[in-house]
Amino acid sequence: MGGSMREERAPETYSISLSVASGFEFVELAETVTATLARLTGFDEETAMWISMAVREAVINAIKHGNKEDRQKRVEIQYAFNHDGLSICVRDQGSGFDLSQVPNPLDPENLLKPTGRGIFYMKAFMDEVDIWSSPGGGTTVRLRKRIRPRSP
Repeated sequence: MGGSMREERAPETYSISLSVASGFEFVELAETVTATLARLTGFDEETAMWISMAVREAVINAIKHGNKEDRQKRVEIQYAFNHDGLSICVRDQGSGFDLSQVPNPLDPENLLKPTGRGIFYMKAFMDEVDIWSSPGGGTTVRLRKRIRPRSP
């Protein structure tokens, strides 16, 4: 039998973590880091912008709703990336919430409200959004975006 077998290896994954106080001045830092990592991962400029917008929403929610703007509480942002895509986890130190109680922003009574679309936007911009929240245990939002092969 001729030929050779190539060993398939899992892609090398890199990670970066940020830990910031619950202040809105850190939102732009998270956006900038996210956009930079998205471009390094191989996403185009427009996709990098949408990914950074999803992270912006998650960080704002962590600061405002999770940590209640308590600067003693941290927002942890963890990035994992490889040639397949980018995964971002945003964690707060808040009291958690019941996801089933989040109003649908598309319901007629919510359409004109100026807030309440963060989770909706995250789901629109990313391939996967997972949210874990428990009373007293804070909330973790995991956002994932896969790299799609470019069209010829």
